Amino acid sequence: MPDRPANVDIDYIAPRHLAGGGDPAWVTVPLHRAFGWSYGHEPLMPRVLLSSPDQKALLRLAPDPDGRWWTLQHAPAPDQPAWFASFDARTPVEMIAAFTDALTDPTADQADNWDPQEPLLKAGWTPSYNHHRLASPDGTVRVEADETTGAWWVDTALRDFRALLWQAHFSEHTPPHLITAFTAALTDPRPVPRTAGPFTLPTRSPDLITLSHREVPATQIAGALEERIRSLAARRSGLPAASTRPPQRPQAERHRQR
Repeated sequence: MPDRPANVDIDYIAPRHLAGGGDPAWVTVPLHRAFGWSYGHEPLMPRVLLSSPDQKALLRLAPDPDGRWWTLQHAPAPDQPAWFASFDARTPVEMIAAFTDALTDPTADQADNWDPQEPLLKAGWTPSYNHHRLASPDGTVRVEADETTGAWWVDTALRDFRALLWQAHFSEHTPPHLITAFTAALTDPRPVPRTAGPFTLPTRSPDLITLSHREVPATQIAGALEERIRSLAARRSGLPAASTRPPQRPQAERHRQR
């Protein structure tokens, strides 16, 4: 059996909304290991089903070319009607994780006075056609609230918004602090890592994205997920997360800008 490579090639991409979907494990594994969500097994079916310990939330990940890849459904509560959120395949996992992290945060402020537009306005987004729709500075993302139903839509496209790269949808009654967590992650300027290679990106235009290529230890990739799980598990238990020493760079590192 061949040895695993000591180093792997990583592309760090900004802005993150043009980085592609990423590894679903960034969302699913912490839900299972840190928060006790149980998974259903369907033989010969390429899908993942995760349900919360109280059985009120169900996350479904299924490769549907004609529909949403990610769907999170939440049952009604005495003071909260049922709601759902859905995400297309190319929605970055870091944004979906921000949403599920807020959902599972036992200390989250769930008041109704959260404004999902606030992180966007702070990041320099501007109204597009009306004050219920904001557009990103590069013009590739639009976030819109339906004034009638209270639903929210996030659309990403390179040029024509009739041909979307990905879309996120938050139904009526989705808690606003969860949508705000998503929009805050959407505006995070930090690049995100991807291992699939630049040819899988929706664009490599230097006018739209910044891409840097690095060779990093394979253990660093696995370690990042493990650190995320430990941190979230500690948050759930109310204990401080155990600190870990950051992984060292390999002696031979390649770095180039595209």
